[in-house]
Amino acid sequence: MSEKILLVDDEKEFLEAMSERMTNRGMDVTTALSAKEAIEKVKHENFDAIIVDLLMPEMDGLEALETFKKINADLQVILLTGNATVEKGIEAMKLGAMDLLEKPADLNNLTERIKKAKARKMILVEKHTEEKIKKIISSKGW
Repeated sequence: MSEKILLVDDEKEFLEAMSERMTNRGMDVTTALSAKEAIEKVKHENFDAIIVDLLMPEMDGLEALETFKKINADLQVILLTGNATVEKGIEAMKLGAMDLLEKPADLNNLTERIKKAKARKMILVEKHTEEKIKKIISSKGW
């Protein structure tokens, strides 16, 4: 089963190029040109990984990350930036980012991170399902 990705960047050309390259690798890619558009998509769809540009107008990647995590704490978010700083990286990790990669991102490296994000998501889903089953069984008194 292919990885379902949400790719968020305000640079249309970059977004289209990355989307095409990821699609060619067998990924199911949805795009958004702004963090606000991405937030609406996250409210209605499930994604294995969300790749977000750190610097965008209106709402930056860190603000988007915070909002994504409020919607679903288990979302796997990878930030991309052309201006990586240690401070931004630390802040991103504290807010729950899975990773912070520099642009232009090496597609092999990014693909590897996306596969890890999907694996993490699957583990979290299994854990939540197991907890629900235990709760149902204990409430029935079987």
